[in-house]
Amino acid sequence: MNFLRSGLVRITIAICLCLGTSVATAEDTSWPRTIKHEAGGLILKTKPKRIVSTTPSVTGILLAIGAPVTATAAATPSPLTDNKGFFSQWADVADQRGVKILYKNLKFDIEAVIGANPDLVVVSATGQDSAAQHYAELKAQGVPAIVVNYSNRSWQEIATEIGKAAGLEEDAVKAIKRFDTHVAEVAATLALPAGTATIVGYNIAGSYSIGRPESPQASVLAALGFKIAGIPSGLAREVTRRTEFEFISRENLSAAITGETVFLLRGTDDDVKAFMADPVLANLPAVMNKRVYPLGITSFRIDYYSGRRLIDDVAAYFRKP
Repeated sequence: MNFLRSGLVRITIAICLCLGTSVATAEDTSWPRTIKHEAGGLILKTKPKRIVSTTPSVTGILLAIGAPVTATAAATPSPLTDNKGFFSQWADVADQRGVKILYKNLKFDIEAVIGANPDLVVVSATGQDSAAQHYAELKAQGVPAIVVNYSNRSWQEIATEIGKAAGLEEDAVKAIKRFDTHVAEVAATLALPAGTATIVGYNIAGSYSIGRPESPQASVLAALGFKIAGIPSGLAREVTRRTEFEFISRENLSAAITGETVFLLRGTDDDVKAFMADPVLANLPAVMNKRVYPLGITSFRIDYYSGRRLIDDVAAYFRKP
């Protein structure tokens, strides 16, 4: 129960910070307005009515705040997407709202962007879906664009930023509140196991990693009441790459997992079976006690929709009898 309270406190503080920013800007209904973003500033004369997303990683956030998204870039179809390349966590919502494919396979097409006749284009600063290298080209063509960085910010922070640009400050606040309410309601129904939990990226494209306690996935699990254990300090020198996850070799994976419960990033039931059968991990308490759980394929990036799905998936494992 202490884990539940501490987790809720952490996410409440984070969300309150976001809400504070949103409330502060919610009264700004005047146009034109100047929007500061990762690549500079943009003056918008009127509230956008046709928003185009070149970054599928942010499209779900746009949809969550009710932005008038007319088209979005599509990823290469994979188990993470529908057959069009829309991420599965928000694909149904996009279809219901008539969102079109801007271009396929994340292959930037400036003619498609111009042809969509947008009054605001959203570009990501980083990631495989980044079109930041084309920002100057968009600007030269007179296309109004903002660049956002989702690599080091929560979806709530991105929603707040885009909400101001789109004139949807109050809608961003409402989306954050809906998410917050859902977390609290679900957390109250759970009976959590004792001990800490570790988030593991297990054999994802041949890589192995441990989720940092400040990662978006960890933040959601903490809000549900889990205490997330990161990589032990003694293994810091073995980390080969650091993002929201810390990457290590398979040989060091067992020593890096200290949680009595394990959650598998992008995990499915088949991934749990493979993890449980891995001889390198046989002596882990989580394996011996069968406390290994998949977070689902949409957990690779947390937005409004994938975050809610993660919450509901985890709740199914730990619901009170």
